[in-house]
This record gives sequence, C-alpha cells and structure tokens, in this order.
Amino acid sequence: MGNASQEAVGTTFWCMVCEAAHIAGGGPHRSIWYLCPMSPGATAAQARPSPAELNAEIQRFSQQIAADVAGPELELPSYPVIALRAQRVLTDPNVGLEPVIKIIGSEPMLAAKIIMMANSVALNRSGKQVADLRTAITRLGFDSLRTAAVGFALSQLRHAAAYRNIAEPMKKLCETSVEVAAISCVVARKCKHGSPDSAMLAGLISGVGKLYLLTRSEQFPGLFSDPWTRQELFNNWHAQVARSILKKWNFAQELIDAIAEAGRASLDSRSRTTMADVLACSQQILELQEFPDQLAAALTYSLAARRLKLTPEICSELLTATADERAQLRRALSV
Repeated sequence: MGNASQEAVGTTFWCMVCEAAHIAGGGPHRSIWYLCPMSPGATAAQARPSPAELNAEIQRFSQQIAADVAGPELELPSYPVIALRAQRVLTDPNVGLEPVIKIIGSEPMLAAKIIMMANSVALNRSGKQVADLRTAITRLGFDSLRTAAVGFALSQLRHAAAYRNIAEPMKKLCETSVEVAAISCVVARKCKHGSPDSAMLAGLISGVGKLYLLTRSEQFPGLFSDPWTRQELFNNWHAQVARSILKKWNFAQELIDAIAEAGRASLDSRSRTTMADVLACSQQILELQEFPDQLAAALTYSLAARRLKLTPEICSELLTATADERAQLRRALSV
C-alpha cells in the first residue's frame, strides 16, 4: 500500500473496531485501510487486501452464511441453554405458572433480572415494589419475561471466552440493542402502536442477525477488521440470519418481520403502521439524539415517523419526559 498521501488525508472516518473517530493519513491510522491498532493482532504494516482477494473472501463468507441460513440448526454459538428453555416454555400458550417459575428460578441471575424489571418505572406503573420471583413473573407479561431471558443470554455471550477477540464490537452491539429496547418501549406507548412490552422485546433482539455474523468473524478476520466491509456484510445478511434464528426461537411473525424490515421502514411508502416503524424511529433517535437538528430533519422525512405521527416536537418531549424511565429500563436490561 502506498503512503498516506495517496489517501484522502484529513478525511474523518469512524472506526467500528475501537469505536472512535480518526483522521485518514494521521493519528493511529496512517491509512483508512489499515487495521485499527485496538484490534487483536493488528500491526502498523497491515494494508488492505487486493480487490480480488477481498471479493474472494466476501464470496466465501457469503457462501458460508447462505449455507447456515439454509440449514436446519442455525443457532447463536454459546447461547445459554437456560435462556433457550425459558424462551421455548414462554411460547406455549397453555403453559402454567409453575413450569415458568421452575425454569426461571433455576438460574439466579435470570431471576434477579426479572425482579429488577418488575420493579422498573416503565413496567411497574403502580409503584409497588416486589421482592419474590412468583409475584414478579405474575406482574410481567410473557414478552417482558422473554426480554429478560434474551438480556440474560446477551450478557453471557458478551463475556464468553470464545469471543474475547471481538469483545469490543460485541459489547457495542449489545449495548445498542438495550438502548433501542428502552426507546422502543416508550415510543410504542406514546404513539399507541402495539404493546410496549412487545416493542421492548423487538428492540432487544433487533441486532441478533448482526450478533451471529460477528460470531463468524474469527473465520474471516480480514473482512470484519474493515468497518465498511463489515457494515456491507451486515446490510446484506442481517435480515435473513435474524429471520432464521427468530423463527427457530418461535418468535411471533410480527416481531420477526419488524426486525427484518426496520432497516428500510423509513423509506417504505406502505400505508399500514407496523412494529418495524417503531424500531426504525427508535434506531434513528438513538443515533441522532445528541444532534437535535439532524434528528428533527430525519423524523420529518421519515415515512415511518409519519405513520406513527411522531413529530420532532413530540419526540423531544418524549425523550425529556421518559429519561428516568429509560435509564431504569437500561439498568434492568443491562448486558
């Protein structure tokens, strides 16, 4: 690779590995194509692969993911068995209270998370605190219980030894999912579309396809070290992978469709309002909440926001009024 003068020197870009902005041709990145030095095994001498090598690696990755999606057993590697058991029993419309208590009670960390959720402002409108698992489970709906199970599982995945080399991007993805879940809950309630509990669950699982793709990065380090290539792979495969995983987990079709369609909901001209609109707006709010003018412009032109009647003024009032509520939800869902 040539020297920095061949690059767009002075151009600011976002490093998705160390989660920081850098200047091409200066600072820790002498070229935007070098691996971030925060990435395990990166060296200053590493330059981008040739176009032919990169395309061959992308094709190999795509073939592998296509085979995974087509197979019968697509699962998140290292996903906790107890979380899967809880999710499966909670999809049974005829299940009684005792089996749910027995499964959840067998994992103290999961039980503690559920009690914390039951006492959060967003899910405890009466303000009466609970201290035992039975009362907490009775208070929460099944969507909230499944949200707790997913939150517990994400926490376990984040700290798995197998993913030590992708700890930072996985941490960022999990934290983003928690933020989207908290915002989705209050947006759904304010806009009176769907259940806030379902919206919270949808937000928490909104990154499941990307999470699976990240777990594959050990086999394709050259692809995932470059943020642009990684984002392209997310864009191409997230929806298909998410559909496969969530279908296997017996999630409602509405939630599966919402996860898969949220990325294009803001440009979708359909007339019917769906959970994908709630997710799309929540993701925009998270990305731009520190930039009020840009957020206002994005919501003004978003077709998803129009369907929800979520104006910039309503959004601003919502974020102010629900700050404490969202903070408590983040703590309860913390991964």
